[in-house]
Amino acid sequence: MAQPPGKRLQNITLLSGGEKALTATALIFAIFLIKPSPFCLLDEVDAPLDDANIDRFNLFVRDMSKISQFLLITHNKKTMEMADSLYGITMQEPGVSKVITLKF
Repeated sequence: MAQPPGKRLQNITLLSGGEKALTATALIFAIFLIKPSPFCLLDEVDAPLDDANIDRFNLFVRDMSKISQFLLITHNKKTMEMADSLYGITMQEPGVSKVITLKF
């Protein structure tokens, strides 16, 4: 059961994809506030979010990165813009993968 702001209490399966993602990340971040871990791996959790919620998510990840290291797997440009480092894989030739690293 979950109750996003402005909604009634309902089963989490009835929420939209963005609401499910925000509810899950809110639970993870709440746990991290109580008992921080050295790092957290998040895989495409920002994919179902709209632009306003991506901004909120990114601000919270930036704040939480003071106590834990975050490894984000994403295709979202806004999330990539706020990162300290980017790692990507490209295939310039068929069958030959190359790692690209950017540090800011």
